[in-house]
Amino acid sequence: MKFFIDTANLEQIKEAQAMGILDGVTTNPSLMAKEGISGDENVLNHYKAICEIVDGDVSAEVIATDYEGMIKEGEMLAALHPQIVVKVPITENGIKAIKYLSGKNIRTNCTLIFSTGQALLAAKAGATYVSPFIGRLDDNSTDGIKLIEQIVDFFNYYGYETQVLAASIRNTMHIIRCLEVGADVATCPLSAIKGLLNHPLTDIGLAQFLADHKRVNNK
Repeated sequence: MKFFIDTANLEQIKEAQAMGILDGVTTNPSLMAKEGISGDENVLNHYKAICEIVDGDVSAEVIATDYEGMIKEGEMLAALHPQIVVKVPITENGIKAIKYLSGKNIRTNCTLIFSTGQALLAAKAGATYVSPFIGRLDDNSTDGIKLIEQIVDFFNYYGYETQVLAASIRNTMHIIRCLEVGADVATCPLSAIKGLLNHPLTDIGLAQFLADHKRVNNK
């Protein structure tokens, strides 16, 4: 399973890249706003800065909701850097835009997926990725991991090449459960990724190793 980091914070992206486990980055307008990035030129330059840090795919989201606007923004974003994947919402215009962009060999990430039907339409339109939002489903008393499992199963059964990118991940257990059901990608906060490092037995074992080393070598 690939690890993407879900942020627009350059320092966090650099930290994840330095760990040697980062496969890509996802962003959205809310994450850009969180970093205080505004204005079209600043946003585009920020995308390019992210691409200079990482080696993998960088999802950059369109703002337009009309078909023509999505196409215009999508082509502009794709021209920024070869690593850019155009992020498009699952709407009627979004599906039409994905079909057009995929026909131009522009990779896409269909976002705000909350059902298998939405994922099916995105895959049929040629989306490179679909992004089911598991955390938001969990917040609304729906099993987000079950949705990931269903999408993975029917993509495999029908031979769709679209990758399942689990989004809205809130914690380390979400990552483990996405791994269990076969998600292709998990996009996570840095804290969730680093949480995979933690186990109390590791801490106890390391402390014992160091104590034994000190005891033997300080005689």
